[in-house]
Amino acid sequence: MEHSKEELTEPVSPLGQCFDSKYLSLYLLVVFEFEVPIHGLQVASLAKDALLSIPRFSSIMVCDGGVKRWKQVHVKLEEHIIEPTFIEGMSMDSYEKAFDEYFSRIAMEKLPQTKPLWQLHVIKYPTTNSAGTLIIKFHHAIGDGYTLMGLLLSSLQRAKDPSLPLSFPSRKSSKETRKIFLRRVPKCVSTAFNTVQEFGWSLMKSTLLEDDRTPIRSGADAVEFRPVVVSHITFSIEHIKEIKSNLGVTLNDVITGIIFYGLRLYMQDVDYRARALKSTALITVNTRNVKDYNKVQDMLKTNAKGAWGNQIACLHVSIPKLGDTPISNPLYFVRKAHNSINKKRHSFATHLTGMLLLMKNTLKGPEAMAKHMYKTIRNSSITISNMIGPLEQMALGNHPIKGFFFTGSGNPTSLKISIMSYMGMLRVTTTTEKGYIDEQKLVGYLNNAFETLRRQAAKENIPS
Repeated sequence: MEHSKEELTEPVSPLGQCFDSKYLSLYLLVVFEFEVPIHGLQVASLAKDALLSIPRFSSIMVCDGGVKRWKQVHVKLEEHIIEPTFIEGMSMDSYEKAFDEYFSRIAMEKLPQTKPLWQLHVIKYPTTNSAGTLIIKFHHAIGDGYTLMGLLLSSLQRAKDPSLPLSFPSRKSSKETRKIFLRRVPKCVSTAFNTVQEFGWSLMKSTLLEDDRTPIRSGADAVEFRPVVVSHITFSIEHIKEIKSNLGVTLNDVITGIIFYGLRLYMQDVDYRARALKSTALITVNTRNVKDYNKVQDMLKTNAKGAWGNQIACLHVSIPKLGDTPISNPLYFVRKAHNSINKKRHSFATHLTGMLLLMKNTLKGPEAMAKHMYKTIRNSSITISNMIGPLEQMALGNHPIKGFFFTGSGNPTSLKISIMSYMGMLRVTTTTEKGYIDEQKLVGYLNNAFETLRRQAAKENIPS
């Protein structure tokens, strides 16, 4: 592909370069499960109307005088829309296995740098979860989960009434929260102490302090290139809200507490010593001052330029040890999650960490920044991320969507957990290192943790 100098556009952001380096090559995968067969699904229209409306989906990264820039190229849709062929007439279990193997393979594969960094995989074979599946894979350098999800959801409609826009659960603006927090800063003498403590610990976790090897962390070299298994568990949001109300915490606190408790139960079952070994979760958060997803039209406006790209931060949160509390008190895990996350949010450690990364990028270049990020992820046991989906059922081209989820690939952990809400349900997806983690047993313990916490929360009230 030969292109003129004028076709070089904006430089790749520091985080974008970090996510495409010799240390890291990160991808996001969004999976839509359809209620009906998708033989007539117009995937090319989705690509043209949604993806190609954003310049980065028709660009590649090139090095221009030592700086990576986005360079627009001609896109051949047939190179980006892939329809795998499975053996016809197989049983549902066989199709399920074929799908799992295919997903694991494309999750691990790197996209060619000579083409725009995205693919659409159309699987027209049934599984137990759907009559057909659409997998969208894109490189993290293009943008984060928030930007991609906003882009995709702008192209979907309500299944029952396409004339009405999709609606989402209400949530407080992070900008509003920050204003409230800043008013309290002068009164909060512990803010400076929290900042120093949390920033220092985060820095140590990214350099010297490595989690123990446990049943959820193999610590193997190049674990990011090993095959994975994707499993799911679904909770009712109403049931999560019941626990939230009884305990006086947030929805995120509840689901984090469930995950932490379930992980420790699983670890203890596989290796009793692991109940008290050092394990840390790396929780990704969106740093934008927004309430809802931006529409494609808004993303294209100059005054909404900041809506695109990667605007994320990571919180190190220790997974409580079963040795810290009697196993009969699982509510401790929710309270511990609440206190830990609240403490980190009420400090400036995340901002200082971001400044440190930018300083590394300025002084030593993007590879040094990427190396720091790689060690930050690798020294942890799991990564956790969450997104909010619509309240109503969605459809793409009159094909109702039964469920959807997302996950990541390329990060050096044995376990990744992603959380997505949709139609009043909360779907927890585990992406595990194949052959190392017993995914079915893990999902079983997560479900047990939820049921136990729900029963205990109904009986007790603990202060936040």
